[in-house]
Amino acid sequence: MITVRDITEENFSECIQLSVKEEQKGFVSPNVRSLAHAWLYYYFAHPYAIYSDETMIGFVMLGYRSDDSECFLWRYMIDQRYQNQGLGKRAVGAIMEHIKEIEQFTTIALSYKPENHIADRLYRSFGFMPTGKMIDEEIVMSLDIARG
Repeated sequence: MITVRDITEENFSECIQLSVKEEQKGFVSPNVRSLAHAWLYYYFAHPYAIYSDETMIGFVMLGYRSDDSECFLWRYMIDQRYQNQGLGKRAVGAIMEHIKEIEQFTTIALSYKPENHIADRLYRSFGFMPTGKMIDEEIVMSLDIARG
């Protein structure tokens, strides 16, 4: 079972040890940088660990404020040891369920680098569509979750 859990003192070290493959490092910031952003600079950043049963397999950081209707899937990674096993797709499903449980959002948005074709296919498989916008030279996609 894939679950989304808080980053705590107990799982922090494990989280910052997760990493993507060398050729993917330009697509996502290291988790330690994301956690520093969340805990030191950006009050709207909400970091979580992704688990498969009791094994931490990835990291996600959501961006939102208490009055937002849109949740931004800001950072997402699956550790290189757990890629190509179908866990990444299941993790996105679990992340979407976690977002829906917060019950304030009507849309989920995200962005990715144009050369990240795997991300493009993954997000499209969940119904995300390009908005025509770019953020920091990344393609922005959005999904209306209010429609169910």
